[in-house]
Amino acid sequence: MNEIKKACIERGLRMTGQREVVAHVLSEADDHPDVEELYRRASKIDDKISLSTVYRTLKLLEEEGIIERHDFGEGRARYETASDDHHDHLIDIRSGHVIEFQNPDIEKLQEKIAEELGYKLVGHRLELFCVPLDDPAKGGGQ
Repeated sequence: MNEIKKACIERGLRMTGQREVVAHVLSEADDHPDVEELYRRASKIDDKISLSTVYRTLKLLEEEGIIERHDFGEGRARYETASDDHHDHLIDIRSGHVIEFQNPDIEKLQEKIAEELGYKLVGHRLELFCVPLDDPAKGGGQ
C-alpha cells in the first residue's frame, strides 16, 4: 500500500477508485508534477478520470496534510508527498528541474537568525531559484 493511500485510510478518508489512482500516481512520482501532468499520468491508468477529480483530490490531500503544494514561480502549482524528513528545493528556472537537498548548515543558520530576532523557528520553506553555471545562454547543466 502506498504512503498516500495509507495516510488517507488513517485519517478516515473514503478511498474511491479514482482517489486511489491519484494517490498511486503521486506516490510513484519522483518529480514534482503539476495538475496537468498528474492528470495525464492518472488518465493512463483510468481513462474515465476527469481533470476536476484530480483537482478535488489534490485539494483534499493538501487540506489533510498528506501532500504539499509548491509554487516554484512558473504560474502553476506542483505537488509532492508530505514528509517528516525536511528538505529544501533548488529550482532551475530555465528547465524547471527541481532538486531536493538538505544542508545542516542552512538549518542551523535559520534557527540562529530566528533566535537573534527573538523567535523560535517552528517551520520554514526554502526555495532557491537558479540558472546553471556552465552555459547560461543555452540553459545547459543537465
